[in-house]
Amino acid sequence: MADARTIVIYPPASDGGRRVRAGGRFLGMAYGLLDVVEFLRLAGLENVDDDWVRQTALIEWRGGDAESWGASPGM
Repeated sequence: MADARTIVIYPPASDGGRRVRAGGRFLGMAYGLLDVVEFLRLAGLENVDDDWVRQTALIEWRGGDAESWGASPGM
């Protein structure tokens, strides 16, 4: 099961994807909130949806928030 206290969403890469890590484990490249939701469900977090992902303080968003998708500026 993923440890919700250690979920990190990294800044968008040049292709717009954001790395998702939970408990030190790489879960995948997300290209939107639904990808993040699915990765967290597969990691064992139950009752996760896009609203939870947007609102929870348990996710550390780096390089933007839950609405920041697309290529990073200057890449």
